[in-house]
Amino acid sequence: MPRPAVVAFAAVVPLLAVAVVGCGCGTRTPVPAAGVAVPFTDATAAAGIRFTHQNGAAGKKLLPETMSGGVVVLDFDADGKPDLFFVNGGTWPGATADSGRDALYRNAGGGKFEDASKLLPSSRPRYAMGGCAADFDNDGFPDLFVSAVGGNRLYRNTGGKGFDDVTERAGLASGSWPTGEDFEKWSRPVSFPSSATWLDYDGDARLDLFVCNYVTWSPANDLAIRAVLPGGVRAYVPPTQFPGTHCQLFRNLGDGRFREVTFDAGVEVSEPTGMNGAVQPVGKALGVIACDPDGDGWPDLLVANDTVRNFFFHNIPDGSGGRKFEEIGLAANAAYSDGRPRGGMGIDAAYLSGGKFAAVIANFSNEPNTLLTLADPKRLLFQDAAAASGLAAASRGPMKFGAFFFDADLDGRPDLLTVNGHLEPDIGLARTGQTQAEPPQLFRGTPDGKFEPVADAGDLLTPLVGRGSAFLDFDGDGRPDVAVVANGGAAKLFRNATGGSNWVRLKLVGDGKKSNRDAIGATVEATAGGEVRRFHVTGSRGYLSQSELVLTVGLGSGTKVESVTVKWPGKDAGTQTWQGLDAGTEHRLEQK
Repeated sequence: MPRPAVVAFAAVVPLLAVAVVGCGCGTRTPVPAAGVAVPFTDATAAAGIRFTHQNGAAGKKLLPETMSGGVVVLDFDADGKPDLFFVNGGTWPGATADSGRDALYRNAGGGKFEDASKLLPSSRPRYAMGGCAADFDNDGFPDLFVSAVGGNRLYRNTGGKGFDDVTERAGLASGSWPTGEDFEKWSRPVSFPSSATWLDYDGDARLDLFVCNYVTWSPANDLAIRAVLPGGVRAYVPPTQFPGTHCQLFRNLGDGRFREVTFDAGVEVSEPTGMNGAVQPVGKALGVIACDPDGDGWPDLLVANDTVRNFFFHNIPDGSGGRKFEEIGLAANAAYSDGRPRGGMGIDAAYLSGGKFAAVIANFSNEPNTLLTLADPKRLLFQDAAAASGLAAASRGPMKFGAFFFDADLDGRPDLLTVNGHLEPDIGLARTGQTQAEPPQLFRGTPDGKFEPVADAGDLLTPLVGRGSAFLDFDGDGRPDVAVVANGGAAKLFRNATGGSNWVRLKLVGDGKKSNRDAIGATVEATAGGEVRRFHVTGSRGYLSQSELVLTVGLGSGTKVESVTVKWPGKDAGTQTWQGLDAGTEHRLEQK
């Protein structure tokens, strides 16, 4: 049984001294114009996407309102075309407006989507944050997990025909929701999850579930904190004013049920805090990426925390034939940048030019992105290479949420997109001239492993209050397109308009016995033009979101991939190699 959280939570947070929120925006650093164009066009209307996120904001400024909004790419009907699931927030109890609903869009082909939201369960999360998708029961159809304030949801895919809410029987029902009294007076903790990801941490070919939790929160405690902007306008309360909490890990038992193993698996992180030295949870987690920096075949976890140190959960034997995690963020130099915590939001990982492992963390405004590169694989020692890579100065200004690596221009090198937007709609009162909506930033990867900002990315750089984001090839032309959720605004779909067909796409399919069907956790080495490019099949990326699992290998001027070697995930799952994969084709690689 999991150990109860070790946190002393006051029934009502005392009225604090006025917290004048300047939001740390500072002066924006001019972004130099890069000489290369990577154009994207707004395809939202033409594709039939009509989703608008609802955050429930009505002037009270409750913290979850500004944090919600994810998007999940999945092929729910297994027809080979990526579909889209948009996560909505909602309204608070007592609101007169209808609560927003999540939306499912089926890819109908030809660059068009059709609304398939009727296939979702009639029950919905209380106040949804984000989501992730994977085939947890290995039946060939991806299932959906939705993180939500007040209680998460697990939707099982019914053979591509719809989804059933199996939260209760899966053992994932949790959280609490105000009942029997005024919502704004509710002082007991309400669960506040954020990002989540699927991974097979113990190698049994069944996908387990890791859930980030943000802060220990309730509406009464939020409203009791006096956070104001100039002129006395209420501000959103910063996370520093709330206690931390624990992430959670749920082990897949293989019969449709999960068991929480948070404590036993080493995922709880507590330490003495405050004057009395009471042991309390450290984490304020917003983003997670499953990765394998040391290449040992066992998935590790990097967690982006907001205003506290980041976590690096290293996967190790538990001494009894199983696996567990050891949190070594401090020893691995992954916990801090410049010796202090930042406001970590989204996170992703990739292998840069030369095969160097790197993880990016999208940080708060007036804080540059963090770029953790693996300086010493044997000792698992990271260094922040954001300044040396060209990311630091250009990324400092905006407030960054969504973040992912993808090969936007198909030149064989990872590029980086961050989706930005301030949390405070009234930020102009504190920072003259600043607005809540901010343009995304696209950085092009260079041959020497650095990044240069792209000034010409077409419609992709239109300002919005960006939160979740994902990449997918929705129109089947091989080029990765981008979906973005705006908090309290309309979702956007951007079509990649770069030229050329020099790419190879790889769809990995595990056998469901030695490896999970989605091949999450697989390591792939693709050799093209004599150069080896490495990939790791992972679930969630960035912030509250998940991109497609199909891998895109950009070839630049090349015409084929000479060989692909897949190290399948799981205990003794083996490796396979394929030869001579032609460009302009999606190849299905099945585990034998």
